[in-house]
Amino acid sequence: MVSTPSLTSSVVATAPKAKAGRLPKAAAAALLICCVLCANARGQGAGQPANDAGPPPQTQAPDEKKSIPDAEVFNQDGRKIRFYSDLIKDKVVIVSFVFTTCTFVCPMQGESLSKLQAALGERLGSEVNLVSISTDPEGDTPERLKIWGLQFGARPGWTLVTGKKSEIDKVAVALTGAPVVKGEHSPVVFVGSDKTGRWVRAYGLAEPGKFAGLIDEVTAARVAPQ
Repeated sequence: MVSTPSLTSSVVATAPKAKAGRLPKAAAAALLICCVLCANARGQGAGQPANDAGPPPQTQAPDEKKSIPDAEVFNQDGRKIRFYSDLIKDKVVIVSFVFTTCTFVCPMQGESLSKLQAALGERLGSEVNLVSISTDPEGDTPERLKIWGLQFGARPGWTLVTGKKSEIDKVAVALTGAPVVKGEHSPVVFVGSDKTGRWVRAYGLAEPGKFAGLIDEVTAARVAPQ
């Protein structure tokens, strides 16, 4: 068998010798093109949806008061409710996004929320409410959401929400800036107080103690500028 010289050895063998300390113009141009392509690839990767469970930044600066739509939705018991009037108005809430056929992020987030509701104890439903919105409203019926919630011991004060996609999208756009898409999902939750108008994004797989601090943050009265 005749051996074929490698591409590297061929290039090295035929490349003209450069003066010491100087990079040939062709090589410099190739290096510049390489750097540009690598930078573009990194930029494109950053814009892709996050489908893994790696932690994003733990929190962001409080958002301005969100305008939450009073969309018509259904809870896990099949009861028609209004999203803002029944779930958000005058309440402190932790809002998450899930879908029942999710096999990776959602089960972990369900476990995290289950730990959180246990840590909240009697505060759940009276001081703090959990709201999980389906990103697959066309497939997730109230019955399916209830079964999913029961796996994690969902108690009164933890509401799972579905409905017409057009209605769910109104809520998703208000919170995230985009309509729901099944599968494009990261473990992010929104912690907010309707009374103070303060909202923060947080890592949905954080320990309960982390949420306690965020609840204090969003419920703290705003300090008027001096």
